[in-house]
Amino acid sequence: MRIDLTDQVAVVTGSAHRVGKAIALELARRGAHILVHYNSADDHNARSTVQEIKSLGVDAYSVQADISKPDGVETLFGAVREHFKRLDILVNSASVFHKGTLMEVTLENWQRSLDVNLTAPFLCTQAAVRLMRENNPPGGAIVNICDYGSVRPWPDRVDHNVSKAGLLMLTEVSAVDLGPENIRVNAILPGPILKAPDMTDEAWKRAGERSPLGRTGSPEDAARAVAYLVSESYVTGTVVHVNGGEHL
Repeated sequence: MRIDLTDQVAVVTGSAHRVGKAIALELARRGAHILVHYNSADDHNARSTVQEIKSLGVDAYSVQADISKPDGVETLFGAVREHFKRLDILVNSASVFHKGTLMEVTLENWQRSLDVNLTAPFLCTQAAVRLMRENNPPGGAIVNICDYGSVRPWPDRVDHNVSKAGLLMLTEVSAVDLGPENIRVNAILPGPILKAPDMTDEAWKRAGERSPLGRTGSPEDAARAVAYLVSESYVTGTVVHVNGGEHL
């Protein structure tokens, strides 16, 4: 199936590096113009990503914003309106990842995980819908990047698991609410596609061996799943596992 996103406009949060960048590049290869969002990543990464996207023959623009706060979301989507005049796709990819058991996690980290992993997608979804309603005809596609911790608790990741489980439910209730407006909302649940900074090579290898496919994936695997979900007009409220079958 050839996925054609020519001249559609996409916002990918957290897209200056890592998985968000892979998603932004994949959508750009399909013809979409990209708003590259970043917060803590440095300006150099954002500028480099913009140049890579532009080299594919589409437009790109970067904005720094703290999207866990309403002012930051207003800045981001104000830039979308000013620069691109429309919005077709939102990918909620920005995320934080802390380590800690129930008794170790601090209130600061707990709140930060909820702010970035759940409140930010909620606020961005609201802002995106306001723009998608102005399309002619109205409509659009939203994809939330959850992970395996959404449905099965990882050890030592209490705040992350809870925030991502909330994001999964946000996906489903948004799909119900926004379906009548032709706005589709889906999610992907990636498995081991990008090694965490604190993970050893041996631990990374073992993570892949747990799945039926017996190997780890890549950010590009997640990116292709996102491209499918934003292009398929009769899929909403769906969760796509990108984990080599580990959920089985």
